[in-house]
Formats: sequence, C-alpha cells, structure tokens
Amino acid sequence: MIIKNITTSVEKIPLKTPFITSLRRVENVEFVRVKIECENGSISFGEAPATKAITGEDLISIESSINKHKSKFIGLQVHECFEELHSLDIGSSAKASLDMAFYNFINPMKNQTDKQSAITISLGEVSKMLVDANIACTNQNNILKLKFGSDIEHAIDVTKKIRNQNPEAKLLIDANQAWDYNQSVKYIEAIKDLEIELIEQPVKKDELDDLKNITNYSDIKIVADESCFTIDEVKEIIQNKRADIINIKLMKCGGVTKAIEILECCKSKNVPVMMGSMLEGPTSIEYASSLADTYKDVVKYVDLDSPLLYDLKS
Repeated sequence: MIIKNITTSVEKIPLKTPFITSLRRVENVEFVRVKIECENGSISFGEAPATKAITGEDLISIESSINKHKSKFIGLQVHECFEELHSLDIGSSAKASLDMAFYNFINPMKNQTDKQSAITISLGEVSKMLVDANIACTNQNNILKLKFGSDIEHAIDVTKKIRNQNPEAKLLIDANQAWDYNQSVKYIEAIKDLEIELIEQPVKKDELDDLKNITNYSDIKIVADESCFTIDEVKEIIQNKRADIINIKLMKCGGVTKAIEILECCKSKNVPVMMGSMLEGPTSIEYASSLADTYKDVVKYVDLDSPLLYDLKS
C-alpha cells in the first residue's frame, strides 16, 4: 500500500464534569485527528490529544508537526513510513497519531480488551470526590483512580472515606508528581491497612532516586508514569528497580510500534504494565485497548476511561 494523502482536523468532545489533576483542569477532550489515504482507497485514522502539561504539545504544535512533515510519507509504502516517522524530531503525541494510523493498515485493531478500565475520580473537595466515587461504584465502575495534589492530609482523608464507603472497590492512587519522598511515606503509613492497589508517580518525573526509595519502602506497588516515555527510560527503571509497574501510554512513547517494544521488554522481564492514556479521543483509546487485549498476560491494569467521561448529549 502506497501513501497518497494525509490530512488533519481538530476535534472536541465535551466532558460530563471537569477532569482535574495536580497538573491541569480540562473541560473538553480536544485532539488532532489524522486521516491517511492509500492509493488503493484504504483509509486509516490516528489521534493525538493536547496534553501540554505532560508531553509539551498543544493542538497547534501537533497539527503543525504533522503538516510540516507529511510530504515525507507521500509515495512511500506503509511499511517504509515507520523508520522515517521515528527519525523525526517532533513531539511524541504527533508521532503517536501517525504511527497508529500507519500501523492499522498493516495490522488492523482487534477487539477491545475484556478487562475493566479504572474510572478517574478527579481532584476536588472531599465531599465532591466522595460523591463521584459513590456514583461510579453505583454504576458498577468499581476500579477507582483517585487523583490527588500536594495536600497529603486531603489525600489521606479522601482515601479513608472512600474506602469506608466503598469497601469492595479497587483503589488506584495517582499523585501526578505532586508529592516528595516524605509526603509519600506519610501517605503510605496512613493508608497501609486499606488494601490500596497501587500508587502512581508520587514524585516528579526526574526524581528517580526518590522514586526508587519509595518503591523500596512501600508494600503498596509503585507505578512509574511520567518518569518513563521511551523504551530506554523503561529499561533504566526496570534495571534499577525504581518502580514495580510501568505505565505505557501511546502519547508518551510515540505510538503502537513503540508501545509494543515496551510491552515486549516488560514481558521479558516479568514486569507488570498499566495500559494508560491521556484524555483522548475514541480512536486512540481503541488502539490502546487493542494492545491491552493482545498483551493481557502482561497488562494487569487498564486505565482507558476517556469514553466513559464523554458528554455525548451536548
């Protein structure tokens, strides 16, 4: 198949409620959609959301990067596009959108994973987080990902109250880099008897020694997220035992082909994976879900809840 044309558009899907973490507040899922056409009439799509706080990219930079370099792919066979793409000096999300669209020509997406996704409980007032958690559990979304900021007392209070009101729920904690080592230890000590599944990225992405020290200290599994974008960063974390679990996101690593490299690495090292996502459009979530299904032996947690958060009635 020979690439004939590549076009982009900017799409927006409103959320039911604002998505709030220690890094950002978002009221809509906004993303660039890539459409790739081949000379035989085949069409494939890719997507990349604006997550400047994490990948450094916004809608303008993503679309600009794609349009600046798209001529390099016109006339190439699909299988020739990957080397060209990953040699480009562009953002990881822009790469991911093109990579997934190219990949789908060669290996179309499979059925979505049968593993239940965690649902995000956004950072907010104690009462609001309790209500959101109760609603989720009432709707049989019993894997809750709690977003916290730098206020450790707030995090402890919310965790205890949500556990008390929802004793059967699986609780995943995500600090989004908001804590330091001492805060992390304080939190772990306060909630160690509450059967927490994991704690994700407690410290800043480059504080790798603190991440390792927390992992060594904690009986609760620690997840590396923002600390690992590339396969080399994943290998460094695994080799030095800085975390127990690796969070893979297509927008961090640069697409499906790069995610597969990381999945194979984690599988070979017997390191469990969380298949995660940003706030993304439906197509990129489907790609991640397909990977989670293909690698269900290594993907132990799925965090692909964006479609559950869409307000499709607006």
